[in-house]
Amino acid sequence: MPVHPTPAIDPGPLYEEFVRLFVAHEGQVRGFLRSLLPAWADVDEVMQETSLVAWRKFARFERGTNFLAWVFTIARFEALDHLRRRGRERLIFSDAVADLMTEEAAQESDTLERQRRALDRCLAKVGDPQRELLLLSYQPGAKLHEVAARAGRSVEGHYKAVQRLRARLLDCIEGEMKREIA
Repeated sequence: MPVHPTPAIDPGPLYEEFVRLFVAHEGQVRGFLRSLLPAWADVDEVMQETSLVAWRKFARFERGTNFLAWVFTIARFEALDHLRRRGRERLIFSDAVADLMTEEAAQESDTLERQRRALDRCLAKVGDPQRELLLLSYQPGAKLHEVAARAGRSVEGHYKAVQRLRARLLDCIEGEMKREIA
């Protein structure tokens, strides 16, 4: 029996715009949900529901407004609904507390995004060998002694070099943040 290829489905520009925005903010939404929910399994479940509800309502999202704040509002309602369904009323926050948490999470998210942009600019100012040394040191699963050996340094020498680079980056980030605010 011949196998026929499944025709490609073009979801359209609205779907692509939604996916682009949602994926860009997914980590922030997960962090926000973790602040409201008792377990990561709950976060995964509510995250999935949040993405579905946000997609269903996306046509009504006002372009040019704060997408993250909009998704946080949806996520908050989905988290509260999840807690009610699970019978954890004692864990449900009042609307005032939930609103405050949403506002603080949105502000923190903006600050983290500005810090990330500043870090990118500062990393671009660091020489290639130093940037590579730093990035290798912070890769998942990186072992200090292996990175030090690769750089031709003792573990202590490598540690000191990384600490100096970190201090330099911190100064640079603080300067960049001040310039961005001014």
